[in-house]
Amino acid sequence: MNMAGWFGALIGFGLGLLEYRLISAVVIGALRRTDRSEMQAEKDDYERRIRILRVVLVVMTIGVTPILGFVIGRTLFG
Repeated sequence: MNMAGWFGALIGFGLGLLEYRLISAVVIGALRRTDRSEMQAEKDDYERRIRILRVVLVVMTIGVTPILGFVIGRTLFG
């Protein structure tokens, strides 16, 4: 059994996790610094949108990168 795909997925997961941490720190930090909400309802809505962005980032980086790593590992070394 060839393990190249699984090694690629593991490497992809690690890279995706690193990428998520870097992107979320920069983007979400910048969004929080530029928040101009004055009322509590506006602040709550802004935080809700940040949570949605965080979920999208998780799916795109931690979710897709291991799949891409698996495919690359199987294609190149499997």
